[in-house]
Parts: sequence; structure tokens; C-alpha cells
Amino acid sequence: MKKLLVWASGVLGIVFIGLAIYYWMTPASSLPMFLPGYIAGDAAIHVKHGIASLLLGLALLIYSWFAGAKKAS
Repeated sequence: MKKLLVWASGVLGIVFIGLAIYYWMTPASSLPMFLPGYIAGDAAIHVKHGIASLLLGLALLIYSWFAGAKKAS
């Protein structure tokens, strides 16, 4: 079960980092409607959403790294 959690957090970390890049490259009007920050007709880039997604992705990757580390004997 722990191994599954480590893998899931690693994959989600990569997904959130990709989402951060997507937020920085895409205007608000071009985001999918299910993503936070979608505003019809708005050309603004959501920098804060991207930063939050990046930090969450990095936190998940760090958790995955430390949770998957072998214990020293």
C-alpha cells in the first residue's frame, strides 16, 4: 500500500508541475472550463495559479522521494 502511495504522489507531482507550465503558457480564456481560473474572453495569464500548482507538485515529489527512501539499518 505504501508503494502505491509513493508512486501516486510522484505521478501527481509531475502532473501538477505540467499543469503549472500549462497555466503559464495559456491565457485564461483558452483554459478548459473545469480548471480554476477560466474566464471567458480574458487574455490574462494566471501566474499565481501556476506558482501554486508548481509548489504543490514539488511538495508531492519531495514527499514521494522521502517516503520511498530505504531506511538505514
